[in-house]
Amino acid sequence: MDIRLIALDLDGTLLDSQKRLSSRNRQALTECLERGIHIVPTTGRTVSGIPSVVRELPGVRYAITTNGAVVEDMKEDLTLSECTIPWELALKILKIIDQYHVMYDPYIERRGITEPRFYEHLTEYGLRPELQEVVRMTRDVYPNIIEFLETCRKPVEKINLFFPEIEERTKVRKVLEEIDGILITSSMPMNLEINAPGATKGGGIRRLAEHLGLKREQTMAVGDGENDFSMILEAGIGVAMKNGRPDLCKAADYITDTNDEDGVASAIYRFVLEAEL
Repeated sequence: MDIRLIALDLDGTLLDSQKRLSSRNRQALTECLERGIHIVPTTGRTVSGIPSVVRELPGVRYAITTNGAVVEDMKEDLTLSECTIPWELALKILKIIDQYHVMYDPYIERRGITEPRFYEHLTEYGLRPELQEVVRMTRDVYPNIIEFLETCRKPVEKINLFFPEIEERTKVRKVLEEIDGILITSSMPMNLEINAPGATKGGGIRRLAEHLGLKREQTMAVGDGENDFSMILEAGIGVAMKNGRPDLCKAADYITDTNDEDGVASAIYRFVLEAEL
């Protein structure tokens, strides 16, 4: 196999349950980078939310962020492609969501926008300490999110939702599914993520591969959640984590170990590094 691009989800995949990069996963990434293989963080996070231990690995240059809404060259600080929600539609969605018990934040120009009633009560919305740290690192606080969007009128890369109760999540998802022009996915049990229909991780892989002159067969993707389906199906080799959703595991070409068992490294050695020997 001639895998030249490996797209990696972060949470629940490359990072362990404490949001850390294990030494074995780091070693596997380093060996790939030394061979000129592209390691591409492929995440629902913004680029600023990619842990520095991953983003600053020598050779890591490209990232697919906000579920594929943005494909960027981090070295050149250049956006290669973008697929966003028009601000008018995003505003409509936010006004609907605001009627429910949910924490929401739109991503605008690579930053999450939040307000004090959410930012100061993250535990209330079910965020574990390690996720709270990510939120604090990647959000800008304004008095009122809706008023901010009404004023700035800028396109939205993604709207992220966190629910303290699964029943509320089910109710809101049903309401959102009645709205045309959006794609609804999830990366963890208590959240929802809203993107433009063309903003998928699989689409991001396809666009980046075209930019790099690579064939589909030269790509591999590893993930665990609902928002990873498109990339598992798009890549030449689609790998699901053992801790991933059952339906994702069923759709994948291969199931690797869990994120707490260095599953990414296991898949890389199986399909890429040992395959080159």
